Amino acid sequence: MNKIMEYGQDILESPTYLRQKHYIQHGKVSVYEHCLNVSKMCLFLASVLHLHVDERALVRGALLHDYFLYDWHEPGHSWHGFTHPEAALENACRDYQLGDIEKDMIKKHMFPLTVVPPRYKESVLITIADKLSAIDETIHRY
Repeated sequence: MNKIMEYGQDILESPTYLRQKHYIQHGKVSVYEHCLNVSKMCLFLASVLHLHVDERALVRGALLHDYFLYDWHEPGHSWHGFTHPEAALENACRDYQLGDIEKDMIKKHMFPLTVVPPRYKESVLITIADKLSAIDETIHRY
């Protein structure tokens, strides 16, 4: 959690970001908690795979990957799995300074639903970490 706070404290303490605590992502897990879980999983995977990554970009991209700021369970969001990366990217670009790695992570974290594959190893890590976290949150915490 130290690296997450070191690189993402400004995000985690932002009033707009904190709204995610009120939206459920998987099971009973909020979007806020899910993004923390994905950040931890990204760092873990990078470590066990001995990958040289941009840790700051990895943490910040993971924290912002689901920054879509709506309740996707409400009517009108039936294509959420396909469309939320663009919404998250638009919101993240509006509220934070992002580099190419963070943008790619947010935009492509749902690959293969997003047809264009990830460009950076950090983006590949988040596609894996997001799915592993979603499985854990749905099965073990539901």
